[in-house]
Formats: sequence, structure tokens, C-alpha cells
Amino acid sequence: MDPSAADLKQWRRYLADERAEAAVYRDLAGRREGEEREILLALAAAESRHEQHWLDLLGDRVGPPARANLRSRMLGVLARRFGGVFVLALAQRAESRSGYQADADATDQMAADEQIHEEVVRALATRGRNRLAGTFRAAVFGANDGLVSNLALVMAIGASGASQPVVLLTGLAGLLAGALSMGAGEFISIRSQRELLVASNPDPAAAAVLPRLDVDANELSLVYRARGMEAEAAAERARAVLSRLAAAGAIEDHSVRLTMQPQEADLHAPADGSSSAVSADIDTHGTAVGAAIYSFLFFSAGAIIPVVPYLFGMYGTAAVILSASLVGLALLITGAITGLLSGTSPGTRALRQLAIGWGAAAVTYVLGLAFEAGG
Repeated sequence: MDPSAADLKQWRRYLADERAEAAVYRDLAGRREGEEREILLALAAAESRHEQHWLDLLGDRVGPPARANLRSRMLGVLARRFGGVFVLALAQRAESRSGYQADADATDQMAADEQIHEEVVRALATRGRNRLAGTFRAAVFGANDGLVSNLALVMAIGASGASQPVVLLTGLAGLLAGALSMGAGEFISIRSQRELLVASNPDPAAAAVLPRLDVDANELSLVYRARGMEAEAAAERARAVLSRLAAAGAIEDHSVRLTMQPQEADLHAPADGSSSAVSADIDTHGTAVGAAIYSFLFFSAGAIIPVVPYLFGMYGTAAVILSASLVGLALLITGAITGLLSGTSPGTRALRQLAIGWGAAAVTYVLGLAFEAGG
């Protein structure tokens, strides 16, 4: 039975999409090295296999090259110009929307491939998210706190009938106080978290006594039991560790350390003497000083937006409406970016940010009106 015109159109669209996705992965691979590059090139090769499936179905009816869907074309532009976790997050969402599961012309293997591709891209994106998590958290939390808190403050004072200089001074004071508070809070939070990790990490000096423990009866098994292993498994792990130390000739090797968790296989501390757990924490949360600076700057950037109308001499209802509108636009943008990077719906995240911000501002605006009425 010959395929219908609708079938041919769909196959050509699938063909164009597969070609576009393969190009995206090749462009991303061109910006990376080592394992990540190999993984991305393997994804591109898989998309090329899918492309061949549609070429085989179409045969001599391929026709002129069809355009990929808008999402794939946008991904291609972004991959060529930027790369990075932002594009990987978009690619993750694109892989999750494959229509092969419900298309009888696509093979089961192709549908399974697309689902696995989503997990591969998710894992690659997670690496990038972990690298920017500290900065990103400080930026998003700081900007949103600045937007919402200062909008709520300005709306309350503006609704109370205060003059333009009073609202402006209040907004600027709120900006400075909030930015300093955010910066200090982030510094204390990150520093305290790292100090807690250091306190929980095994003492490197304990590694020096490992070779003197009895292989058949040693307290190293107690370390693993205290960290969650069953008694028999802990004893076996302890014997294996000491046997490996002896076999490696590491009797006096002070670089050998107790593992942070029982399942860790690495027995050697990093060359700089730092703990791998602490290093991972720095990758995930950033440094205390860096987080504090980003929080201060992004809170300030967010908090200045509600004040903009008053900086230009506006006051009254017009200033309140413009302030709320500017903040609403900024909340939509930050919400959409958060949604994209987290792999969720940017539209849903944007609307949620807007609802929270405007909801808080509405409460304080009503409070300001009540004070004006009472005055």
C-alpha cells in the first residue's frame, strides 16, 4: 500500500527534525572535549541512524529538503552561537517530546532511543547545572527577592499617598538593606555548609594508621558500619581496603585516605590535600564570597526595577502601575529562564513567579491604602 500524502509529509518532517537534532549535537560537541564530546557525537550518530530510517521509507520520494520544526531550528541557532547548559536543557525538553511512541511508522527501537537520549542529555545538563548551581541560585534568589520585596515595599508606601521623594528614598533604602542582608546571608549559609562538611569528613591523618590495623580484626569496619553499612559487608570492605593497600605497597603513603562513604572506591586524596566531598560542595554551591557577591549584585539589580519610575520623577497611581508592570516583565523572564535550566515548563515557571510577586505586592498595596484611608 502506497503511503498517503499526509504520511509522506510527516516522514519528511521527521527527517528534517533528525537532521537538525544531529547537527545540534555535533555543534555542541565542537565546543567540548574528552568524554562529553564523545557522548554528544554518539548522540549525533544515533540521530543519523534515525534519519536513515526515514530516508529508507521515503525512497525516491524524499523531495526537496523540508524545514525542521521551530524548536529544532532555534536549538540549532543557540548551539552554534552559545552551547552550554542552557542549550542542553532545551535539548532535554526536545527529546522528551518525541512523537515516535505513538507513531506506527517509527520502530520500537527508535522510540526507546529517544527516551534514552533524554536521560543522556539530562545527565550532561546536570553536570552543567552542578557547575553553575551556586552562582545560579544566588542570581535567581537574589534577583527575585529584590524584585518582590522592593516592589511590595514601594507599592505599600506609594499607596499610602507618600510623596515621590519619600517613596524613592524608601525604595533605595530597601534596595541597600536587602542587598546587604542577602549578601551576608549567602556568605554565612555557604560557609556554614562547607564547615559542616569538613567536620563530617574523615580526618586525613587517620589514613596513616591504616597499615597497622589487623586485617582480620580491625576498627576500620566500624567506620563503614557507622556510615551505614551492614556488619558483614563492612568487615569485608575493610579487609579489601587493607589488602589493596598492602598490594599497592602503600604502607607509608599518607595520601591514602578513609573514604567519605562506604561505596566510594577512591582511596587517594586529591593532590591539593582537599576532600573530594568539599570539592564537590564547592562545585555545587560555589564559594561563600562568590555567592555573597552575586546575591548582593543580583538583589540590587532586581530591587532597582520597582524604583525606576520614581527615579524619573513619577508618583501616584501611574508610578505604581509602571513599577508593577516592569517587575512583572522581569519576573516572567527570570521564571522562564529558571524553567528552561531546570528542564521544566518555562511558561509555568514564569506565571508562577509572576503570581507570587504580584500577590505579595497586592497585599502590601492594600495595606498602604488602608493607612491612607486611616490618615
